[in-house]
Amino acid sequence: MSTSTYGSLQPGGGTPGEQTVTDRLVESNRKYAAGFTDPGMGARPVLQVAVVACMDARIDLHAALGLELGDCHTIRNAGGVVTDDTVRSLTISQRALGTRSVVLIHHTGCGLQTLTEGFRHELEMEVGQRPAWAVEAFQDVDQDVRQSMRRVRTSPFLPHTDDVRGFVFDVATGLLREIDPRP
Repeated sequence: MSTSTYGSLQPGGGTPGEQTVTDRLVESNRKYAAGFTDPGMGARPVLQVAVVACMDARIDLHAALGLELGDCHTIRNAGGVVTDDTVRSLTISQRALGTRSVVLIHHTGCGLQTLTEGFRHELEMEVGQRPAWAVEAFQDVDQDVRQSMRRVRTSPFLPHTDDVRGFVFDVATGLLREIDPRP
């Protein structure tokens, strides 16, 4: 969200009378809903593909891939890594909603390259409880794409693992670079 689009907004509760970011989003939704027409489509993706990508705000995934509403399932998380929850979503996508292909997208300049698993320890020291999840930090983006491809291809829950491809999105050029699954 840029300030040019949303002006000066308060991130949390703000001060009384000031509009928060969430207030602005809800207001934008009302405007959107006023002209909304049900597209009449089902939950099954038209292209039978699930895309797993990083949550990085610099990546306009649908525009970058030429996708339209209803074309794919989009699963985003920090790093675009394949975690247990990602496998859960892919399993539902394939077994209940008909997807057959998986596209994995990491990107250049990912924040997970600046973290370590020590982040979990820092959280534990701060809040008094260790997170149940792994940070999934990595140094080599290509190798992490390969690991994510292996996790998809070897999952016993996923029946469709023949068409699994991995890419690195360059945030400076907008281009995808395909990663060979073999090192």
